[in-house]
Amino acid sequence: MHNRNAWAIAPLMALSLAACSGEADKSADGAPPAPTNQTLAEVIADKGEMDTLEGVIRNAGLSDVLAGKGPYTVFAPADAALGAAGSDLSDEAMKAQGAALLRAHIVPGALTRADILAALERGGTGGVQMRTMADGLLTFSRDGDAVTVTAADGATARLTGDETVAANGVVQPVDGLLVKAE
Repeated sequence: MHNRNAWAIAPLMALSLAACSGEADKSADGAPPAPTNQTLAEVIADKGEMDTLEGVIRNAGLSDVLAGKGPYTVFAPADAALGAAGSDLSDEAMKAQGAALLRAHIVPGALTRADILAALERGGTGGVQMRTMADGLLTFSRDGDAVTVTAADGATARLTGDETVAANGVVQPVDGLLVKAE
């Protein structure tokens, strides 16, 4: 029984260790991600398709966290995905909801796509899980060539666009929200 439990958590351990490795990994297309000296907060602020996300981060009071030491991986929904939430999460009245949504999109460690793909290769067909800053589980799986991320509530997004390796983590663009709209 203990051996079965050890094998069940092995992929999660591998993903967690890979996230903390600090090695310059390769992206899904085989090219190394372009590292930058910018922080996660600065990278998100500079991406034109993430203006809404930047506003939510600022309103939720998480700018300092994402400008701090880290490392963190932010699964960053584009403006279109955040607009689908139906609420202006950058509004002061929505501060708590915005903070909760952001924590559901952040995991500890610097996860490149190469890290995620390697963990999926080692983990088999059941996917690989990682705990978010909101204490939820994200399950990573392959859907053809795409990497899909599924939250515990069933919300699903795909990794899209180019990841950015920042000084304190990684920004992984996603095409949807990792929490279901209420």
